[in-house]
Amino acid sequence: MILILFLPFRIETVNAIFVERKSFILPSKPSFYNIWVRLSGDPEQFPLNARIFHSICLISILALGYNVPFNYFIGLPEVALASFIVLLISGAIYYASLFRGKVTISIFLFNILGLSLFTVNYLFNSGQEGPTDLFFLLFLLITIGISPVNQYKIWIPVNIILFLSLNISEYLDPTLVPNTYDNRFTRFVDHISAYLVVAAITYFCIDYIRISYEREKASAVEKAKAIEQKNEQILKQNHELERLNSEKNKLMSIVAHDLRSPLGSIQSFLELLSEHELDADEKQNIESDLLTSTKSTLAMLSKLLDWSKSQLHGIAARREYLNLAKVFEPTLKLEQEIAARKDIVLEYDFNPIIMIYADSDMMQLILRNIVGNAIKFTKRGGSIVITADIKGSDCLITIQDNGIGMPPEKQAAIFSLNVQSSFGTNNEKGIGLGLLLCMEFVRAQNGKLWFTSSPEKGTCFYISIPIVEQNYLWPSGLS
Repeated sequence: MILILFLPFRIETVNAIFVERKSFILPSKPSFYNIWVRLSGDPEQFPLNARIFHSICLISILALGYNVPFNYFIGLPEVALASFIVLLISGAIYYASLFRGKVTISIFLFNILGLSLFTVNYLFNSGQEGPTDLFFLLFLLITIGISPVNQYKIWIPVNIILFLSLNISEYLDPTLVPNTYDNRFTRFVDHISAYLVVAAITYFCIDYIRISYEREKASAVEKAKAIEQKNEQILKQNHELERLNSEKNKLMSIVAHDLRSPLGSIQSFLELLSEHELDADEKQNIESDLLTSTKSTLAMLSKLLDWSKSQLHGIAARREYLNLAKVFEPTLKLEQEIAARKDIVLEYDFNPIIMIYADSDMMQLILRNIVGNAIKFTKRGGSIVITADIKGSDCLITIQDNGIGMPPEKQAAIFSLNVQSSFGTNNEKGIGLGLLLCMEFVRAQNGKLWFTSSPEKGTCFYISIPIVEQNYLWPSGLS
């Protein structure tokens, strides 16, 4: 870029260099730009100021490679020799910086070389009458662009002091610097050419810095986005770990509290039977309570094992076409007997031709849990009604009771581990896992589960299950 560092002291050479410079600042092919980026240094290895410095060295080497034979053939062998020496020095500086990693010392030597050349240029190219003041100003800009912070704060005052010293010396002794212009025209051409060269190089510097800045800004944005995505992933993993830890704590709480209590009762009943003489009625009452407690404990343990299995091995539904009435009939017969013990009427009415596409075991567990809850929270003399209807491509199963219902603050957590288990209307105890299992099993079958509830009025659960396999096309004429 800094062609003017090596400008010969004749107008013809200035013009030749400017013509050569135009081919560098206007690259037309992306491939040339990519090659130039590689030659100026890897952005991951070199900072922006070092890459600008390498670009300046490259352009200087190319310009000097042109100037050496040009000045020799136009009759300026001294200038050609000086250009050749500077060419070798520039190549050595570029090599030391890019390939040997000695960026700081290379920039230091480059500043010394540049200021020395401009001093000579000032003395042999008409001093204040020539264009060297523009070159000093341009070199000041380049120094700021390529020098490390701890260097350019030194080179800026050096540049200014040297420029002022040359001008003051010429002012005090005008004969110190000869006027090399033959006429006004040559002076005019020299100044115009110098201005155009300085403008072109300034444009190159600013444009290169701007492009590099935009590229590094885009890279920084991409890295920030990548970091943000990783942070989001970490947060999700943390939330998942917190959820799993909460589930583990919930499970331990269930094992420690909900199972220990009924097992303790069973132990107490057995100790009472073995250690004391009881009459027939007392024995019968204790045996009845013992049986009830054992059944309750077994039900809780069964739900606990089902849930644990689903968490350890995942939920895999083995779906097939099932007749709804045939699947639910055995389960509902048993639930009717349980409901009758609380004087609860359990009614169900299914169309015998309704078919669903579901997992038989899962559907029985879902119905058993929901109906069991309805019995648990319905008072003596209440009723439970179970129906099923076809709604589009789904079968909608409803379980309606007129029990005690649920308060609004409890409804939000009913399908999670955060739900607090509560006692039924006959002091039945649960563990709070039943509805969570139901929701997971319904979703595994591409179904939906929801409910409505009003305190002291009852609760209605809705189970929506597909009646056909997903993506199945109905035969023509059927609905």
